[in-house]
Amino acid sequence: MSVNSIKLNRRSFLGSAAAAAVFSSMPRAFAQETPIRVGGTLPLTGPLAGVGAIHKLAANVFVEQINAKGGILGRKVEFVLLDDQSLPANARTLYERLVTADKVDLLMGPYGTSSIIAAMGVAARFKKLLVQSSLGDPSLAPYPLQFPSLPIGPEPHLTDSEVVLDAYTSLPNPPKTIAFITSKFPSALTIAKGGQEVAEKRGIENVLSLEYEFGTKDFGAIANRIKAADPDLLWSGAIGMEAVQLLDAMSRIDYQPRNHFYLFPAPGPTAAHPKANGLTSLTWFEAQEPFLSYPGAKEFVTAYNNSAKAAGFPYPRTEYQAAVEFAAWQILAAAAEGAGKFDDAAMAAWLRSNTVETVVGPRTFEGKFNAGKQSTKLKQVQGNDWVTVWPTEFRPAEAKFLAP
Repeated sequence: MSVNSIKLNRRSFLGSAAAAAVFSSMPRAFAQETPIRVGGTLPLTGPLAGVGAIHKLAANVFVEQINAKGGILGRKVEFVLLDDQSLPANARTLYERLVTADKVDLLMGPYGTSSIIAAMGVAARFKKLLVQSSLGDPSLAPYPLQFPSLPIGPEPHLTDSEVVLDAYTSLPNPPKTIAFITSKFPSALTIAKGGQEVAEKRGIENVLSLEYEFGTKDFGAIANRIKAADPDLLWSGAIGMEAVQLLDAMSRIDYQPRNHFYLFPAPGPTAAHPKANGLTSLTWFEAQEPFLSYPGAKEFVTAYNNSAKAAGFPYPRTEYQAAVEFAAWQILAAAAEGAGKFDDAAMAAWLRSNTVETVVGPRTFEGKFNAGKQSTKLKQVQGNDWVTVWPTEFRPAEAKFLAP
């Protein structure tokens, strides 16, 4: 019922305590019936569309689950989602629209470092909280009201490659040479440069360094350069489908790296590639223990897997891309519940002082860039599935790190 539809005689209203009580209760009841509108963009088309679909599905699973439990602070959640087409300039324009024209109550970050930075500029102008799931370079995010669900720590340009090289140097024949081939996508480029620094300190010879434009589809010339260098370890800063395209290009010239790592590949198409067995990537969640012990993880995995199968996803199993999106929504909901209101500043203050239990583990936001602690791990394609292989305590009992 609309408050405007209530017609009361002023004299009887003033003389009736009961009527006054009814009238005073109406705004609260009306507010509870009005959904809390959360606005955001994802790359539903363009080169990042495959990963964008994963994030959209994970967000939908969260919204469905939270609404089944009564919503946040008694209000159902409505996700106002727009397609940024994998373009940061679009993300900037659309976040402006979400705040000014659509008048959403809260914001959820987009996918990808460049789009997140674009959205963050809008959030900063309007002093809006921005929870985000996939910023690969925290140094680009000095905005105090942004909070990452991805637990990469404040210096992933160094720590991510430390994890990778720790794993590979544990093998019987550790790599002595390495090649760095990376997209110029901001986070990939930064992490690649850090990786080169880490490799040099460890005495691993860098035999090739190449950078290419994000969105490149023809990797033929790059594949030939890799084959000529023939490194012990190929370190690829691939984003989305670039990993598949590079694998295709190397297959066409009958070249298979002895060891190969890919930074942020599309999980399903990469794992399904006939030349993918043994390649590695970063992870923060896979549908296995001990990850399944995190709060809400088993329920999330079941719901996501069922939805992914129904949607015909090429990899209908939960992995970290889905999990960090779900965790971002867990953080947003916890901030509102903790603050007791939908107020950006109050929610940010609560997050800075509390731990949020998420499907990627407990998240805190101390230190530089609200980054919290790093918990990066390495996964490997084994028989068209991703398996966590490093650190060893996150490796399934029946699994091992495949070596060439």
